[in-house]
Amino acid sequence: MKAPRIVVVEDEPAIRRGVADVLRLSGYEVAEAGDGDRGLAEASRPDIDLLLLDLMLPRKDGLEVLRELRQVRPALPVIILTARGGEDDRVRGLKMGADDYVVKPFSARELLARVEAVLRRSLGRPGGVQRARLGHATIDLERREVRWDPARRGDLSETECSILGFLVANRKRAVSREELLSRIWGIEPVGIETRTIDMHIARLRTKLRDPAGVPTPEAILTVRSHGYMAGPDLHPIEAAG
Repeated sequence: MKAPRIVVVEDEPAIRRGVADVLRLSGYEVAEAGDGDRGLAEASRPDIDLLLLDLMLPRKDGLEVLRELRQVRPALPVIILTARGGEDDRVRGLKMGADDYVVKPFSARELLARVEAVLRRSLGRPGGVQRARLGHATIDLERREVRWDPARRGDLSETECSILGFLVANRKRAVSREELLSRIWGIEPVGIETRTIDMHIARLRTKLRDPAGVPTPEAILTVRSHGYMAGPDLHPIEAAG
């Protein structure tokens, strides 16, 4: 089986080499870039499986790279590498479709755990709910899109589909933020902030509202002091047998 191919975009040579070495020792194929222009070109290739993206880059900053990348590789998993104190940028990155972020300085163990979790979701998402209905909209988790009619549709990221599929599959109960971190991100939630979950849920809610302003049932309900659950009008569509 072909090893996943990862692009590391980081302008600090020592950090870039260290990250690349850790990934190569773990069996990944790695391409490196030291600026935003080169990073965007590398990540746009169809054989790339994951992008590790620093935000502070010469020529083109990381958020600009992410914005342009989403035009050509809308479903490519992206992990943001960011310095402490950059919360606003992390929030913006997650809202733009990044799958996760790692705060510098980070350990090799933490980085590999995040990489493995994101790749596990994107390369081998387990079967289960493939399509769902929300009011007049059809949500296709395999195609990663929501369709209101043939002329109006919107894209969903891999992480958004994984969250939505898990909530639909467990629609009769509330799911905690910690369970989502464990089951979707593949990481133990001890000591990990759960705001990442909240930001992804907020973005999902926005994407699942009809952009034409047609009333749409609430897709995801907040369960106070616990987590989230699928709304009463969000139902799986059974596959034809």
